[in-house]
Amino acid sequence: MYFCSMKVTLLVVGKTVEKHYITGIEDYVGRIQHYLGFNLEVIPELKNTKNLSESQQKEKEADLILKALQPGDVVVLLDEHGKEFRSIEFADWMKNKMNTVNKRLVFIVGGPYGFSQRIYDVAKEKISLSKMTFSHQMIRLIFVEQIYRAMTILNGGPYHHE
Repeated sequence: MYFCSMKVTLLVVGKTVEKHYITGIEDYVGRIQHYLGFNLEVIPELKNTKNLSESQQKEKEADLILKALQPGDVVVLLDEHGKEFRSIEFADWMKNKMNTVNKRLVFIVGGPYGFSQRIYDVAKEKISLSKMTFSHQMIRLIFVEQIYRAMTILNGGPYHHE
């Protein structure tokens, strides 16, 4: 079995609130952990945002995101302008990361308005899961499923079919 020492973190802004997403996410996180160290880290949602502009919200979220990062983290943003992969291509991309990342590979799902420029500046790469727009809650589930799918592809499991 292909198990790697690289740690993977999915950093998200705000809790997942819908029960069916929580159940699905927890299921896939448990499955992923058979293959690699994986955790979902939640940055609390900003409070009292009514008086904040979109850019002020992004900057406050950036402060919290930057505080959650550690030296040596390789940061990848889940962003609509990022590179798109087929599942097999993403598995190859993950395999490459497993061979090159020494610390943590951190994927970030931003808040409702996206990322501040400061977050784009620390990111090594951007990945888009689709040209379509999904809720941030749904993206979490889709993304953990894709990480699980990548791990089963790398391990020759029956989960993925061509």
